[in-house]
Amino acid sequence: MMKTLRPVQKKILLVEDNAEIAHLVMLHLNDAGMHVTHADDGNDGLQLALKQSYDLVILDLMLPGIDGMEICRAIRNSDNYTPVMMLTARSSELDRVLGLEIGADDYISKPFSIRELVARVKALLRRVDSYNSRPADEPPQALQLGELEIDPATRAVRLNERSVDLTAREFDLLWHFASHPGRVFTRGQLLDSVWGYGHEGYEHTVNSHINRLRSKIEHDPSSPQYVLTVWGVGYRFAEQPSHAHAH
Repeated sequence: MMKTLRPVQKKILLVEDNAEIAHLVMLHLNDAGMHVTHADDGNDGLQLALKQSYDLVILDLMLPGIDGMEICRAIRNSDNYTPVMMLTARSSELDRVLGLEIGADDYISKPFSIRELVARVKALLRRVDSYNSRPADEPPQALQLGELEIDPATRAVRLNERSVDLTAREFDLLWHFASHPGRVFTRGQLLDSVWGYGHEGYEHTVNSHINRLRSKIEHDPSSPQYVLTVWGVGYRFAEQPSHAHAH
């Protein structure tokens, strides 16, 4: 008799202090075939997020102990990249933008439809799966562009032999640009490709990431050699970065 292989159960960490919401989310994610661990306080949530390995962390913004932003920041500063979805009762633009800039992958405001939450969780997990299932025998090659060296295998960036410290999202943005030299991207296309599902309308997040990226990789951010502005359209990566500061 042939055995059918069951898909590996996805492990979710839910950090939410409202017992009713937590129960509802756990119930529906369990029904969708996921294994959910729950913490009802920020300190416990942070310990679990850093000690265990999860496929996704769902974070409430307002928590006893430390808040969701701090937990997200700590997860992004750790070595392994775990997708983060933020839940918040505060739907202000500022909160959402701040969440995305700290590195949340998606954001949902309370009160939310549980069906939408489950759909977003599945979409986020699918995106990560397709990213991870690229052929392992063809790892993308490191790129050398002018004085800039980008190694996707180790996510390391060096400029003129010196290491450059980028956040996960800044690296993804740089790699996306550098993989398509000369191609012009609108802010909307960059949001889609680098941030993914559900971030329409947050084009200014792209601008602030590009400004931060330029401050780290450009000799003179006001006159960039690598990430160029195409006025009225978007941005492109220079095909032949100029060597204004060649040795």
